[in-house]
Amino acid sequence: MKPKVVVFDLGKVLVDFDYGIAARRLAENSSSSAAEVRAAIDQTPLLFRYEGGQMTTQEFFTAVKARTGFRGDFEEFAEPFGDIFTELPEMIALHVELRARDVPTFILSNTNDIAISHIRRRFPFFANFDGYVLSYECAALKPHARIYEITEQRTGCRGAEILFLDDKPENVEAAAARGWQTICHVSAAESTAKVREILSA
Repeated sequence: MKPKVVVFDLGKVLVDFDYGIAARRLAENSSSSAAEVRAAIDQTPLLFRYEGGQMTTQEFFTAVKARTGFRGDFEEFAEPFGDIFTELPEMIALHVELRARDVPTFILSNTNDIAISHIRRRFPFFANFDGYVLSYECAALKPHARIYEITEQRTGCRGAEILFLDDKPENVEAAAARGWQTICHVSAAESTAKVREILSA
């Protein structure tokens, strides 16, 4: 069936990111090397607790300071920690195309408050979605069922009414298990072609 809503992952789908950028900048004001800082913040249990809503931003900052010897204040930490993103123009163009066709769009992302605050300030495209399901607000991370349930509630859609794009196979598989239509994002050209095909069916 033709989906009623398209749900996008954020990182590696609409924006690229590199925690190495943050690690290098934070290391300049830390007692740890860039590699050691990255080992504390890049896809670590600490980051997952933060993105899963299990700790506040202040608690996360305090924990990173303790692990890395970071000497700056919160503002000196948050700016480089958040400034790791670059837009993926072809995928943003796909979103513009969907909006022009009056297709509702949502974001479903494992993310954190610092990242989202930065993206809201820097990237105008982010404001142009019908809704957002963000892990740190939901206290649930993909691929856990709870965050998909919340997405269904907020979109008002279920099963094949939802088309979902994500770069991680485990997240796509969890959505497919709920009957969602899915695309495992590999390239902009491939995802764009698949979305157009599905919406034209």
